[in-house]
Amino acid sequence: MTDASVPVSLARLIGAAHVLTAPDATAPYYTDWVGRTSGAALCVCRPGSVDEVAAIVRYCAGAAIPVFPQGGNTSSTAGGIPLCGGRGVVLCLARLNKIEEVDTVSDAIIVQAGCTLAQVQQAAKDHDRLFPLTLSSEGSCQIGGNVSTNAGGTAVLRYGNTRDLVLGIEAVLADGRIWNGLRTLRKDNAGYDMKSIFVGSEGTLGIVTRVALKLFPRQRQRAMAFVALPAPQAAVDLLLTCRASFGAELDAFELFSASQLRIIAEHIPGVRLPFAALPDWALMIEVKGNAAFCELSGRLVDVLGGAMTSGLITNAVPAATEAQANAFWHIRHSVSEANKQHGLNFTHDTAVPIVRVPDFLAAADAAVTQAYPEATLHSVSHLGDGNVHFTAIFPHGQAGNAGNLGGEVARLVHDIAVSMGGTFAAEHGIGQRYRDSLQRYKSPVELDLFRKLKTALDPQGILNPGKVL
Repeated sequence: MTDASVPVSLARLIGAAHVLTAPDATAPYYTDWVGRTSGAALCVCRPGSVDEVAAIVRYCAGAAIPVFPQGGNTSSTAGGIPLCGGRGVVLCLARLNKIEEVDTVSDAIIVQAGCTLAQVQQAAKDHDRLFPLTLSSEGSCQIGGNVSTNAGGTAVLRYGNTRDLVLGIEAVLADGRIWNGLRTLRKDNAGYDMKSIFVGSEGTLGIVTRVALKLFPRQRQRAMAFVALPAPQAAVDLLLTCRASFGAELDAFELFSASQLRIIAEHIPGVRLPFAALPDWALMIEVKGNAAFCELSGRLVDVLGGAMTSGLITNAVPAATEAQANAFWHIRHSVSEANKQHGLNFTHDTAVPIVRVPDFLAAADAAVTQAYPEATLHSVSHLGDGNVHFTAIFPHGQAGNAGNLGGEVARLVHDIAVSMGGTFAAEHGIGQRYRDSLQRYKSPVELDLFRKLKTALDPQGILNPGKVL
């Protein structure tokens, strides 16, 4: 068998139209969305069923050819980009895009892995239900990738990470067998919880092909506000107040530095910031419930009024209309694109205990400023769960040194997070970008367990090699 014969053999399994080899056709699959990490492969396969996925993996296992699963290619850690010097196959799941079943009695939905997150959200909405995972990339990211990275997002403080939303999984194993754990049970203690092994494994232990997910009742109303504060500690204090006032109705609690808002306004057309003069820090708060809008909004205004009277906050701009609420979310969802346009950016996926967020922000800012005074520093945080995206942006002209620069900045930031009882990888996965950090911060015992699990499920090491471990 030659490398040239591989696409021909795979075409016999899934049809020539679904095996891509032309450079212009394969290019989008070989570079990450940031444009910083590129690779190559023998071909890109786009199977249309789980049986075709299994056939591809069986063939590759027999020929010892690496398989690189890929969803919407929205990973910020280059998790789906092929390695191995081009001798591998990209397996794109985009054609597995059917909503198979919506069960409004069990509040469950079964979907294929290539469905976009927005597609799953809409299917739930069509049945008067909510699928709560919310990401900036929801129009292009795929649910298989969300599961494989245990994606987080802005609603974690209320609904949890993707892991908390998964009821069952179907996955193709490294030898091409299909494991069917696609159950919608809320209770099942019959042996080891196999589905949890695949959640967050980034395609290194098996390829997720179908998922059973939890649905929730839709909340009929929402109230939102942008709030100005003097410091991150005020945001933590306000979080406690909002938790006490709203409980489970608190849906989003996003903290922005002034510099982050300034970059969004500079690079994203049509964005209107809620403040005439930027505060040092700003919060976007959303509460959702089934009370009338005037009642829900009134309660939020009362809480913020009390916070302003006490000096905890300095200004508040409630969303008066649904259009204004959507405009607030547009600001939040513009962060990644604005940072990408502004310069060579290194955004970190750290999390610390909520009480340590102010300390972390101060320490990270001081450490990176001292080491790299030319960098501009920004942050946006899912404050309700302690996840801080701390970003250092350098001039585009330094892109040639991106690898070294990114690693050096990451070590500074990660050392601080881990020293505070936190993590360097909260919701984006390990991919290629954080492999060194995994080796640096995980214990020898834990790394040994990871390797043994990988060897047990993928003894040839053909599934997404070069990622995670």
